[in-house]
Amino acid sequence: MALEKTWRWFGENDPITLNHLKQMGVEGVVTALHHVPNGEMWMKDEILRVKENIENHDMRWSVVESLPVSEGIKTYSDDWSRLIANYQHSIRNLGECGLDTVCYNFMPVLDWARTDLEYQLPNSTESMYFDFSTFVAFDVFILKRPGAETQYSAKLVEKARVVYDNMTEEDAEKLVHNIIIATQQFIDGVVNGSSPDPKQEFLTYIDVYKNIDKKKLRENLKAFLNEIIPVAEEVGVRLAIHPDDPPFSLLGLPRIMTQLEDYEWLLQANTSQNNGITFCSGSLSARKDNDLLKIINKTSERIHFVHLRNTQLLDDGSFYESGHLKGSQNMDGILLALLEEQQRRKDLGRKDIRMPFRPDHGLKVLTDFENEYNPGYPLIGRLKGLSEIDGLMKGLEYVLTANRQTKLI
Repeated sequence: MALEKTWRWFGENDPITLNHLKQMGVEGVVTALHHVPNGEMWMKDEILRVKENIENHDMRWSVVESLPVSEGIKTYSDDWSRLIANYQHSIRNLGECGLDTVCYNFMPVLDWARTDLEYQLPNSTESMYFDFSTFVAFDVFILKRPGAETQYSAKLVEKARVVYDNMTEEDAEKLVHNIIIATQQFIDGVVNGSSPDPKQEFLTYIDVYKNIDKKKLRENLKAFLNEIIPVAEEVGVRLAIHPDDPPFSLLGLPRIMTQLEDYEWLLQANTSQNNGITFCSGSLSARKDNDLLKIINKTSERIHFVHLRNTQLLDDGSFYESGHLKGSQNMDGILLALLEEQQRRKDLGRKDIRMPFRPDHGLKVLTDFENEYNPGYPLIGRLKGLSEIDGLMKGLEYVLTANRQTKLI
């Protein structure tokens, strides 16, 4: 028994092919209908076309990541009813086509954020970095979001000013591209790079949330769940919300999946077993006060999907992605806790014992530098992470099995 090994695949335009995945021993594919615009219905023929292509390579479509929740649902816009109906139909179609797990997020406007996509580590590999003062420089001095400077300490704003003053025009443009476009367009973000003025388009989206605080966004998520979960229950689909990345407020926007208290609220807001979470060690680890083992312990029975990677936290709240095992978090303990939950499910006779995981993001290593991959998604770096996690998992499984047999004697 082991967590199901999966891999995020970005469809037919992904330079990493299904044949590559098959060769690497991947068991399940994590993908989406990336060509379908956000808010539109996913049709059965398109779902089956992708599913059959994956199965023809001797793998299964393990998890849908993501079925995007459009901004109109998050803000409860005038178009909410149509968008909800399309999401319901999409969930129904997925379930009737044999898909059972859907990852989604409820992050306003900005999905995930990094300031440097080519951060070089001492061993010459490349990582992704979130530098707090650089992000503040982007928010206050480049984006010039109204009122932004009042939402940070004077000391941090002054530090950000120094960062900004030392930027060239090219540096500033690259930072805008990294935050607004490069990390967003391949995951169906709101700004896809086609606008002549992406900063203004971004500000327009942010402005929609001027009257939506954390409480209101929670209400909108609860309304979404109340409409979608009954359909998911009917067709056997488990919804797994992804935590905010990073797990704290950005750009004055509310973030509602950042810590244990948020998960406890979520699981009470809709008590269905089909309302669950994606446990992402990388996202959650970027907040110093998050105890990841405690989060697993409190939410384990509703963990439907797992993302595994590590981060290195810095004293000022900045962080960089440090690989899959090495970093600020105890990945041995995290993986052990997940394997124990899998065994518990097996003992209870639950059907959801696969507990699919994927190696999330990855360092650029070796021939990754010779290819154009989506930010955070290189081939060799993720394969290295998959191998490391698989090896650790096999060792932990051996110990768990031995301990279990000893207790039975």
